[in-house]
Amino acid sequence: MTQQGVRWSADQVLALAPDAASRKAGSKLATAGPWSEAGSSGEGTVWGLCKGSGSTPYRTVVDIADASGPAYKCSCPSRKFPCKHALGLLLLWAGDEGAVPPGAAPEWAEQWREGRRRRAAEKRTADDSGSPPGDPEAARRRAERRAERITAGATELEQRLADLLRGGLAGAEQAGYGLWEETAARMVDAQAPGLAARVRELGTIPPSGPGWPVRLLEECALLHLLDQGWLHRERLPAGLATSVGARVGLPASPDGPPVRDRWLVLAQYDTADSRLTTRRIWLYGADSDRTALLLSYGAGGRAPELALPVGLALDAEVSAYPGAGQPRVALGEQFAPPAPADIRPPGVTTAEAAARYGEALRDDPWLDSVPVTLDRVVPALDGDAWQLADADEDTAVPLTPAARARPGLWRLVALSGGAPVKVFGEFGHRGFAPLAAWPEGAGEAVPLC
Repeated sequence: MTQQGVRWSADQVLALAPDAASRKAGSKLATAGPWSEAGSSGEGTVWGLCKGSGSTPYRTVVDIADASGPAYKCSCPSRKFPCKHALGLLLLWAGDEGAVPPGAAPEWAEQWREGRRRRAAEKRTADDSGSPPGDPEAARRRAERRAERITAGATELEQRLADLLRGGLAGAEQAGYGLWEETAARMVDAQAPGLAARVRELGTIPPSGPGWPVRLLEECALLHLLDQGWLHRERLPAGLATSVGARVGLPASPDGPPVRDRWLVLAQYDTADSRLTTRRIWLYGADSDRTALLLSYGAGGRAPELALPVGLALDAEVSAYPGAGQPRVALGEQFAPPAPADIRPPGVTTAEAAARYGEALRDDPWLDSVPVTLDRVVPALDGDAWQLADADEDTAVPLTPAARARPGLWRLVALSGGAPVKVFGEFGHRGFAPLAAWPEGAGEAVPLC
């Protein structure tokens, strides 16, 4: 938003919400009733006072126009970014210009905005100046010690998998989750957090319902393959060896050259466990014809701070992480705030999507899914399960169980109305998870997550 007249849609605002509860709570505050002294400036600041349970209203301010991304400040005690008050204020701003009129920002809002931008500029200057390089010999020794620990952990894990299979899978059900948590803790001690995470996933399979022994055996086989990949990594092609290192949990830094493009924000959603909240943001480069993934993290129940509005485009640079077929990138310099753009990713057929996933597995056998845009598909029921049927070919892809349970499914069905639509999502062995969709012809992206 570089000009006062450019306002986001309600869908774009709600796509910033960290979870469904925040979307619901923010929507309730999208009326003028609880707000006072609300306003917006041509510099991209939106502010207001929201009446809460106490005598003092909450001060809420949002900086939309800063090139480093939307930022939020609220005096409420919420640990979510953005909180329900920031969402409610942006929804009010998006839908009712009269309720959030143009004006000069109050001193408290202006001080926060200027302070934030000053700190961001100082950080960029510090980053550009660089830091003295560390001792490369010490770094090499640290890497060797960590590799030795991971090797010891992978060897121990191989023995534990062999003991499990030798004793029979029924023992996994009887032992309960404690068996897996203790094994995962051993992998953490071995500095292999990727192995630990996959072990914890094994513990969720025995209580998951009918057919669990087959699913457990499949996942044990993939974990065994990862162990063997690490233990024999010197025999692997360079790209696959890098993927194995990333899967076991070796840290990596972006090493690709910066690519400047107009990056359309395709989708954004969070996954969480007791330790970490992970935010996945999918981007599409209009000029590079490339789909890229931003990851942002929040610890201790806190939502990640990076949030980008779905359907808008960024003029920015990104740098790729190492690894064959790796879509992950790091967000670099942004040259303008998010703005509307007439960009749509090209689509493929359902058969081409399946082939693309198969090809990706050659580079990374542990890959759960790949980003895919399906062109001209129609949501349809196959018995009691939803699928996306190709409008031009006699093929279809099933939706994942998680996608069938999301409210976004009904938004997709309503958007289609029986007609073909373009859908972006993640395609893998469990099926297709739709994340955004476009109607035939003109129209903005509709978030589905």
